[in-house]
Amino acid sequence: MSNTKLEVYPLSGIDYLKVHGRTTGNLSPLTLYWTGSALEFNVNGSELWIEVEVDYDHYEPWISVLINGVTVSRQMLIAGRYWVCLFRGMNEIAIKSVRVVKDLQAMNADPGCSLQIHAVKSDGEFRPVKDKPYKLEFIGDSITSGEGAIGAKAEEDWIPMWFSAIHNYSMIAAEALNAEYRVISQSGWGVLTSWDNNPRSNIPDYYEQVCGLLTGDKNKALGAFEENNFAAWQPDAIVINLGTNDGGAFHTPEWRDESTGETFKQRLNEDGSYREEDLQVFERAAEQFLVKLRKYNAHAHLVWAYGMLGIPMMPAIYRAVDAYVKKTGDRKVSVFQLPTITDETVGARNHPGVLAHQHAANALAGYLKGILPV
Repeated sequence: MSNTKLEVYPLSGIDYLKVHGRTTGNLSPLTLYWTGSALEFNVNGSELWIEVEVDYDHYEPWISVLINGVTVSRQMLIAGRYWVCLFRGMNEIAIKSVRVVKDLQAMNADPGCSLQIHAVKSDGEFRPVKDKPYKLEFIGDSITSGEGAIGAKAEEDWIPMWFSAIHNYSMIAAEALNAEYRVISQSGWGVLTSWDNNPRSNIPDYYEQVCGLLTGDKNKALGAFEENNFAAWQPDAIVINLGTNDGGAFHTPEWRDESTGETFKQRLNEDGSYREEDLQVFERAAEQFLVKLRKYNAHAHLVWAYGMLGIPMMPAIYRAVDAYVKKTGDRKVSVFQLPTITDETVGARNHPGVLAHQHAANALAGYLKGILPV
């Protein structure tokens, strides 16, 4: 084992590193916002550490460490600024591919939650990280945040421990296609409203920003509300996995804004079916989201992928996509039904487990393979 002294490098001082996920572009320090966001190196040497700065009021971040494509550790990050060892005692000559992945979604419910990386230290040298041939963007809710993808089926606590960016259809599909990927997701949110009818908890309103669904002065100072640099990263395909919470809103009480008295409710007919005029409001929101996605992503295939927790909104999604296609003539948009979870594939919190994510990823990757450029 090498006894070479470890050298400290600020991230801005490393020629070869790759950042995954939306960021402000600032490396001093690097803030990782979204689930699946990551820092990737190719490095030799026997030892590698990263210096993290972590904060939260309620929900602590978790990370997974992948070495040569395999998850070797997963850990809770407690508050503070400190060094985390990624590996030590390895063959100092061999080049290791190392990825540090944020397992937890951006936390709208915790304005104090943040994960920053300041520096690395190693006795090795950094080498170039090759670009992959495709770029994919995944937009979704708790399913895409990997809620319940890890943990026993009996688990019901809503805590960061049960979120996974690794056992997640987004990462599994991206790996199968040899693609870089980004995730924009928030548990409970939808196209029009959240599961509890809150019209402010919708993903489309925040799409233009780096991570606009965060809250508070601290996140503003970190740059979360800045406009995203779309020109710097253009996806080949965007997978929209939204609609599950919009469907749930039909079955939950009305939302009421305590400060204004404003209320909102997706309503059922007496026979339990969805009220048509309320479905139409959802459809218009879905159609407008496609318009917005196309505005910022001129060449991407837009794939509305839905179904892991049932398909009650599928007819409305089809109508919205059809309306968009007819009005725009845009042919690079389609709907794909994901396999629904079963008793065998369900995970924690009645969400898709790792088997469900694998099944969905396999189906989705097969579909995307047919539409991505050769």
